[in-house]
Amino acid sequence: MIMNSIEISSVDKIPEVVDYLIENVLPQRKVWAFDAPMGGGKTTIIREICRQLKTIDTVTSPTFSIINEYRTTSGETIFHFDFYRLNNISEAFSIGIPDYFDSGSLCLIEWPKIVESLLPQEYGVISIQILDAERRLVSWTFE
Repeated sequence: MIMNSIEISSVDKIPEVVDYLIENVLPQRKVWAFDAPMGGGKTTIIREICRQLKTIDTVTSPTFSIINEYRTTSGETIFHFDFYRLNNISEAFSIGIPDYFDSGSLCLIEWPKIVESLLPQEYGVISIQILDAERRLVSWTFE
């Protein structure tokens, strides 16, 4: 298992940390589960990932839509999931979640616990720990 972490010392450091993640972490897996408490910065970091990967679509939280699909200027697809409002695993099956995970596209998942059994064998976890009002500790693991 590989695990590392980096501290975000202030909001203005998010682009720098995301640049590091894009260069060194995200290429390791196509499916990434974001684990953080409410207000931890999951959507903020995902928004910055999408910005740096040059999405042409507006990046918003898929809290109500559950899935947002973004296109990059190079024609790649990024799927952004928010499973906070999902009630059970059968709802995930009914909207075809396993197909998204198997698509080969980058999948960024908020609130992944309810779909853990559907995640592919090789996926990564990005954990965000709130240190204080400004600072976050971002860690990642994958096998």
